[in-house]
Amino acid sequence: MIIVLKQGASPEKIEELSRIFNKMGVSVNAWHGTQETVLGLLGDTASIDIDFVKAQPIVASVKRVQEPYKKANRKFHPDNTVITLPGGQVIGDGSLTLIAGPCSVESEDQICGVAQRVKAAGANFLRGGAFKPRTSPYAFQGLRAEGLELLQEARKKTGLPIVTEIMSASHLDLFEDVDIIQVGARNMQNFELLKELGKLDKPILLKRGLANTLSEFLMSAEYIMSGGNEKVILCERGIRTFENFTRNTLDISAIPILKNRSHLPVVVDPSHAAGITWLVEPLSMAAIAAGADGLIIEVHNDPARALSDGAQSITPDQFDIIAKRLRKAKAVLSAEGLDTGVTAI
Repeated sequence: MIIVLKQGASPEKIEELSRIFNKMGVSVNAWHGTQETVLGLLGDTASIDIDFVKAQPIVASVKRVQEPYKKANRKFHPDNTVITLPGGQVIGDGSLTLIAGPCSVESEDQICGVAQRVKAAGANFLRGGAFKPRTSPYAFQGLRAEGLELLQEARKKTGLPIVTEIMSASHLDLFEDVDIIQVGARNMQNFELLKELGKLDKPILLKRGLANTLSEFLMSAEYIMSGGNEKVILCERGIRTFENFTRNTLDISAIPILKNRSHLPVVVDPSHAAGITWLVEPLSMAAIAAGADGLIIEVHNDPARALSDGAQSITPDQFDIIAKRLRKAKAVLSAEGLDTGVTAI
């Protein structure tokens, strides 16, 4: 249930009304915007008399929400969520966020060298896998704890915040010094892991599962947010379809739909979606035009010898060129007001 309050409602009256709802067995999520204040009632609201709510002096309007996700729902939080990291980096403020780096951390020279190059090209964050979920048990599984240490070394040398994937709640202690924790597609519905991440005060980059609907995707975000951590970044990384030319099929329509249904930032992973180097740039352009807040792109210093996903990784030289083109495209779209991802009809 969503309650829009009348302008000028005092904090005391809002608190008094919230206590009434608390006694009814529901929690109240208050959002204070520039034009209005909205109360979102979370829990079983079926027994709450809507006429009783409408009769309250400070209430302007009331409506029930059918979607099962509440905290991730734009109806409860009309303004876009902007996530600010301790170092001042921002995601979701209307600018283009670029997250770049190799699929896997392989050595200090590799990760530090790539970090220096992508920073020089304008990347805001460094990505790199320390723990790697692979389809084959015989494939490279990552350097694990050593990989995290190398990522932290790259951060020391460049100042870039690091983004890396967690695979198990048992690894949480190792991720205390990670700036953004990534949840991979295979773990999107690992609900026990999501619950643990909900207890943190740290941004979580949540990737959509290979065959999950957008409602299921948002419900996974809800798991994290319901635990108290509302710093969630949604990542569209392609879904599995009957098409086999590409590794996955990038669902461009997901971007405006997510921006319409949720207030959370949306980034796109064109590398995993395509699985092909030359498709990274056009898919990135399409994502920006559809309203994505950022991109997460795989960059490797020597893709032909990469221990994982070399076929979809671009070189630092290619990233230099692509990053410039992406920022130009973003500037043009922003000037025309065409980069929000939500079109009024």
